[in-house]
Amino acid sequence: MRVAVVVPVYGNEATLEPLTARLAAALADRDWSVRLVVDASPDGSAAVAARLAADMRVEPQVLPVNVGQHRALAAGLAAADGFDAWVCLDADLQDPPEAVPLLLDRLAAGDVAAVFAGRRGSYEGPVRLLTGRLHRALVARLTGLPPDAGAFLALDARARDAVLRLQAPSLVAAIGAARLPVASVPVERAPREVGRSAWTARARLRQSVRTLGWTLRQR
Repeated sequence: MRVAVVVPVYGNEATLEPLTARLAAALADRDWSVRLVVDASPDGSAAVAARLAADMRVEPQVLPVNVGQHRALAAGLAAADGFDAWVCLDADLQDPPEAVPLLLDRLAAGDVAAVFAGRRGSYEGPVRLLTGRLHRALVARLTGLPPDAGAFLALDARARDAVLRLQAPSLVAAIGAARLPVASVPVERAPREVGRSAWTARARLRQSVRTLGWTLRQR
């Protein structure tokens, strides 16, 4: 199984090197590469990604304008051709790279098109935790997805094609709207050690409203 790991990057210059090192250790016995999609980040992330590209497994993709996490993921998925499976995870190390083989092993069973890393742990603040859970619960109710589904997941070609075809505000919503078989495995998240989230409360609310509105229109 050839695996492409797609990572949206915004304000992550301090974590890209440990991220790729931990991915290399976790996927040492697999055929893999990582695509770092730098979403017009204002820090030195693009320069770090370019330096890491000396390793043939690292492919930087720099977007000229900021498009947000899910559109950046879709751009990376579109550019990553010729693979058997794709993994999406954040660059801030809250999504542990060591869990990627767990997702891939479950995907390799062949009975599902996507495997979500079910969110575990108190890595979010109370307000973000409450609003995030509410949003995921509503999406789950509308689509039948697991209530802990998020953007840390493994996809096969069916799920990737659905994301690229539907152009949803959220790749999670796209997979749900396509009514593909999915699974969720519990994965403990880590607190953010460096930097802060690029998402403001207002941006999160806008994204949630767009996603829920889009999902309602698909029914």
